[in-house]
Formats: sequence, C-alpha cells, structure tokens
Amino acid sequence: MTHVAIVGAGPAGLFAALELAQNGLEVTVFDMGKPVAERSRGGFDLLHGMGGSGTFSDGKINFHPQVGGDLYEFMSPNQAWELVDHIEEVFGRYDVAVMATDDDATRELEKQAAKAGVRFLPIRQAHIGSDHLTEMMQRFHDDLVRLGVRFRFGVRVTDVVAEDERVRGITLEGGEFLPADAVLLAPGRVGSEWMRQVLQSHGLSVVYNPVDIGVRVEVPAIVMADVIAVCYDPKFYVRAPTYDDMVRTFCVSPHGFVVKEVYADEGVVGVNGHALKGRLSQNTNFALLTSINLTQPVESTTAYGVSIARLATTIGGGKPTLQSLGDLRRHRRSTWGRLTKSPGDVVPTLEDATPGDISMALPHRIVTDLLEALDILARIIPGLDADRTLLYAPELKRYANKPKTDKNLQTELAGLYVAGDGAGVARGIAGAAATGEIAARGILAAARGG
Repeated sequence: MTHVAIVGAGPAGLFAALELAQNGLEVTVFDMGKPVAERSRGGFDLLHGMGGSGTFSDGKINFHPQVGGDLYEFMSPNQAWELVDHIEEVFGRYDVAVMATDDDATRELEKQAAKAGVRFLPIRQAHIGSDHLTEMMQRFHDDLVRLGVRFRFGVRVTDVVAEDERVRGITLEGGEFLPADAVLLAPGRVGSEWMRQVLQSHGLSVVYNPVDIGVRVEVPAIVMADVIAVCYDPKFYVRAPTYDDMVRTFCVSPHGFVVKEVYADEGVVGVNGHALKGRLSQNTNFALLTSINLTQPVESTTAYGVSIARLATTIGGGKPTLQSLGDLRRHRRSTWGRLTKSPGDVVPTLEDATPGDISMALPHRIVTDLLEALDILARIIPGLDADRTLLYAPELKRYANKPKTDKNLQTELAGLYVAGDGAGVARGIAGAAATGEIAARGILAAARGG
C-alpha cells in the first residue's frame, strides 16, 4: 500500500488526507502544534495545530477559483469550478452553508463600484465563525481517523529524504526517519520559510510571490452595513493613482474584532480580524493591502515584508500600532486621549495596541496607496474616510515561496508535492483545500500508474 506523509494539518493537508484515505492510501499527518481540543487562541497555538491558522480565523470561505489563489494555473476553468463545487460539498457535510445573496442588489453594487473606478468581485461565500471552527475541526479530525488517517502532533519535521532523484521519506527532530512513497508539504503560511529552506536544500527551484502589506481598518458597523447586506465579505480592488499599485480589501469581519497575530520566531507582532457567531461588536474591520513585487537586486518579498513588520513592531513597543485616519492625514501620532476625545469616536476592539504614527512604520509608497484607496472606496462606502476611522499596523500576508511544479503540484523531485499557503499557491481556507485536493489527485494518479 502506498504510504503518504503530509506535513501540516491545515486545510490543504486535511483535504488531501481525506481524498487519499477515501481511495485506500495509507496517510500520516504531522504537525508541530496540538490537537484542536488542546489549542488556545494565544501565542504558538494561534497558528499551529489541527486546522492550521484558520482554526482561530474568522472562518470565512470564498468559493471562487480565482479568490484565494488561481486554480486556472493548474486546470481548465470548467475543471476549476468543478473542484470548487467539490470543496463546497465537503464543507456542506459539516453544516457549512453558502449565504443567500440578492442578485439585483449584487449587480447594483457592482455598478456603483465600476462608476467609482473600483472592481467588485461577487463570490459565493460561507461564514463559520471563529467560535464554531474548533467544533467543526474536531468532527473533521474524527472522520479522518475513522478512515484510517494517523495524526502525530507536537512533532517537527526537519527534512525530506531523497535518493535517486525520488523522495523516500522524512526526518523528524531528533533524527527519526519515517519512510514514505510520497510526501506532501503543506505547512501553511507560518511554515513558508521552513519550506523554502527544505526545497532549496534539495536544489529545487523557488520563485517569490508578491507580499501584501497594509493595515487593518476599523469603522462603526453601520458605516458598512449596506454593503455587508449585499455581500458578507466584499472583495474590492482599487488602482491607487500615484504609484499605479493595486490595493484590495480582504477578510471583512462584520461586527468583528481586531486581534494580534504573533510570529514569535521572527520578532513580529501584526494584526488580523475575525467575527464570531455568538458575540458581536459595534464595529466592522477589514484588511486593506497593497501588493509588493521585487526584482533586482533583492527578490525575497518575505524578507522585505518581515523587515517592515519588525520595524512596526519595534515602533509599537512589541504591540501593533494604532492610529486614527485623521491623525495620519495630519502627520501626527495618535494618543489615547485623542482617540477617545469625542463620544462619536470608534472604540477599538483591540486595546492591546500602541497609539502612534503608522507613517513611521510603513514605507511612504504603501501609506500613499492606502490613503488613496480609502478615499476612492469612500465613494462606494460613505463614511469610510472619516477622521475617526481606525487603522492598525502592520497587516502582513505572505505567499512568498512558490516552487516550480507540474499541474499536479509535484515538484522537480519525484514524489514530493506541495499545497496551501506555505507553497504560495493558495491564500485562504478554500484555496488551500483546493490545492490539497489537486496534490492528492496527483499522488493517486501516480500510485495507480497514471
């Protein structure tokens, strides 16, 4: 029987494990984190363990082949949509339902955005909620175990073992060798640097994807209520005029909470956002991100993004930096006194932040992009550009390690496959799940001699 070792228990690894186990292959999933029932929302546990970083995310799922990655790179549009439908069906087994939409209202919002020079992308979406994800992940885990999938938590995979230009297994911290006929690397975004080192140690080609850098925007929920009524997590794309950079909204959290995102190994503290099913705030938050590509002489977008995030962390005294839009425009740092000056001010949902000056942390070009994008978006969402709007920095999304692969996501080393955010081929839960499926189908085809 073919044995497959999967590194990473996030959506990519789990969906791959499901596909492989259902087809009779022997599967072991390795993760340095804990089982979902033992995870917490802080520190190391926030990003590692069963379900990956998505376990404590907002739980928004976008069912579209070109959101959260681009499946058209690996298959035809028809095949991509069939795969998206399959991912949606699997989530449906765990009571994840797509939210109903009003087609007329969606078209009207699309028209308003176009008039403002903004692209709005309608998407089928579901929202699980951060407070329900752990229960869902536990059910998913139990179903996989019943199919014969083995899990090993709290272990670190150190390397891939290859011989005669083919993968032979993996090694664990401490030197333990585990043979495998195929290996799938799906460590998630937090493991992207580890994956890069493993791939390069085997002489495999790696290219760098853009890095997304920006802020988490927080406004009174009523400001975005009309747009949220049309689309729970609206995707807007804005071309900032000064530098002609693309700026996008990401991970809108209606009545949600801004949270810290800690990368302790890199000395970085950033922000993210989530919304709960059972507890609501008075605010809505979303990421506003600009994409950065680098060429010569520096190509590593990961190193560039982390260097910016470290500077922001330093300026914030080890905490995210918080500033009102009004203060940023007036080139002055925010203070708690100024942030709470008026009864109409936005009450921050993340208090463990340092009032300061974001322009000291983020490059001028990025700040200019963000300010211009907010001004343009306010034509569609009046009030978004108010002085009281809050900005938290940094928000960093990395998709930097993209190995050269075939259409099945097999690398240049036979039997070694990649999937998910850590491989730079996905950006979110559904995209990671889809790429896990692609890799699993490639492994199955190879096992059957296809």
